[in-house]
Amino acid sequence: MGDKPKVFIDGREGTTGLQIYERLSGRSDIDLLLINEVKRKDVDERRKLINEADLVFLCLPDDAAREAVSLIENDNTRVIDASTAHRTHPDWVYGLPELRPEQRGKIVSARRVANPGCHATGFILSVYPLIALGVIPTDYPLTCFSLTGYSGGGKSMISNYGEGKTDAMYAPGVYALELHHKHLPEMIAVTGLTRPPVFCPIIDDYYKGMATSITLHNDLLPKRMTASDILAELSNYYSGQRYVKVNPELGSGTLYSNWGAGTNDLEITVSGNNDQTLITARFDNLGKGASGAAVQNMELMLGLGALEFGV
Repeated sequence: MGDKPKVFIDGREGTTGLQIYERLSGRSDIDLLLINEVKRKDVDERRKLINEADLVFLCLPDDAAREAVSLIENDNTRVIDASTAHRTHPDWVYGLPELRPEQRGKIVSARRVANPGCHATGFILSVYPLIALGVIPTDYPLTCFSLTGYSGGGKSMISNYGEGKTDAMYAPGVYALELHHKHLPEMIAVTGLTRPPVFCPIIDDYYKGMATSITLHNDLLPKRMTASDILAELSNYYSGQRYVKVNPELGSGTLYSNWGAGTNDLEITVSGNNDQTLITARFDNLGKGASGAAVQNMELMLGLGALEFGV
């Protein structure tokens, strides 16, 4: 591209959109298109900016994201959708560069990229390689619990914790008790699981940070591996990655869920023994779990050098 690529954030007022804006506003290698505040819901004005842009971030509810895609008339406009609307769509590339060796190249050449969900990011980066390596069968009865800061709930949740907090909200809260969390479809589709995991998300009284854990009974694994064996497999799989690292030691003591806040880093810690294994991915739910990942995908798609979050 001769000129600087033009980038537009549709839905800049939400938590993810604001975070992306903060990461992009100081960059000199892009031209950030801004919508007049009074016209931010004006379809014609949004259509104009979407089609003027080389790349558009969609930080919108699912239906609004689908509507935004329908406004695209310029074949050169590329999209990163931060909603759940397209994460299992066959025509969209899943925006997780570390997933497998060829995923980065798919993102680089993609016209449409679906940014992963926060819980899904930790789950998939823990589970996908173990399935690909034959450590976990696709019908394994997985259980996952995922602790998150309240910023993942968006503006209303942030407001509730900041201004309207009840006594109960000082303690962790188990939610999505119907076991149909909105991230489950991508967790299943991307990993290839044939048996849905039992997924238990937990929200707690801190702003950002996430710890997503899966548990394994080693005697149910086809290769009867130990926790140390699984640590070695994951360490080898993610060797050389910039943002995804595996703790070289088996877990001990305490893992705090606000690790990595303010970064795009994700650390996987394997804990356990010969009989049982606990795998925990810790990262910023607003970083590698949302806006940081979106900026990383943008840099890949536009061929930009890394600044804050990068490739």
